[in-house]
Amino acid sequence: MSNNTYPTFTDLSQLGEFGLIETLTKDNPIVQSSTVKAIGDDAAIIKNDDEVTVVSTDMLVEGIHFDLMYTPLKHLGYKAVVVNLSDIYAMNAEPKQITVSVAISSKYSLEAMKEFYEGIYTACKMYQVDLVGGDTTSSPKGMIISVTAIGQAKQDHIVYRNGAKKGDIICVTGDLGASYLGLQILEREKQVYLAHPGVQPQLEQSQYLIERQLKPEAQRGAIAYFQKNNIKPTSMIDISDGLASEVMHLCKQSSTGAFIEEAKVPIHPDTERTAIEFKMDPITCALHGGEDYELLFTIDERDLDKIRFMPEVFIIGEMTDQADGIKLHTSGGNIYDLSAQGWNHFKAES
Repeated sequence: MSNNTYPTFTDLSQLGEFGLIETLTKDNPIVQSSTVKAIGDDAAIIKNDDEVTVVSTDMLVEGIHFDLMYTPLKHLGYKAVVVNLSDIYAMNAEPKQITVSVAISSKYSLEAMKEFYEGIYTACKMYQVDLVGGDTTSSPKGMIISVTAIGQAKQDHIVYRNGAKKGDIICVTGDLGASYLGLQILEREKQVYLAHPGVQPQLEQSQYLIERQLKPEAQRGAIAYFQKNNIKPTSMIDISDGLASEVMHLCKQSSTGAFIEEAKVPIHPDTERTAIEFKMDPITCALHGGEDYELLFTIDERDLDKIRFMPEVFIIGEMTDQADGIKLHTSGGNIYDLSAQGWNHFKAES
């Protein structure tokens, strides 16, 4: 009888997205002196003569990240660009160029791709970036999009995730949870349509939420304000996976704890109304929804007066000792450990 043993395999759902990234990149060798920062932040940093190049790449997969049943191709092209520019702004840098690579199946026509690229060029015009390259190839099923954004900044202007310290003020640039609720509405109306194809979708009262999902914006205004007012955040990240997850990233890399005040977390009235309609807690949507693409950043308390006059900025908490943990101070006076419950890209298939 054979004593052969078979290899065991680890299901990606056990790691989750960030665990997979950490596992695959923990021994990533850096051999070039010009590489200032590689994997581990919102973007890579490559040193030039008097500035650094900032690079970030993101992928969108049909059926995982977008559903063309309710996502217009023009909006998809726009969003694919914006979510990458957001990573560049999260480093306190200015995006300059993008590359776009697309794999598409035979179901896509020339007209459909023109609509998709119209959205890309609209985003390029809005944010003053150039499309400088990319690739197209065939896909056995659906569409896969890969966008790389390239930015520039003076090296001493770059803001990483690991610079926060105890006493720093935690800020966010806009309201949270709207994009997640927009997605819930679109999914609900999709199911109604599939069951009753003649029924028109009920979207009139949800335009703000749907726009936050289908056509998000990157926060270039915040970066311009920092530059104009000589402010440099101590740490920063864009909110793509939910406020709680991003706070935990900053705390882990800065070796701090934090407390967030529930009453200070900005939530749009439409988000509150719709969350209640879906029998959800609005603060849960804000903490764990994701795809808001606002900027979460910390500042030295000495810069507090400068931040008070910043448009659409909200002060939501403070960095603490690492030993104090990461806490949510609720409106009811309770204190809870904050946990990340954002969406796992590698959930087990059913």
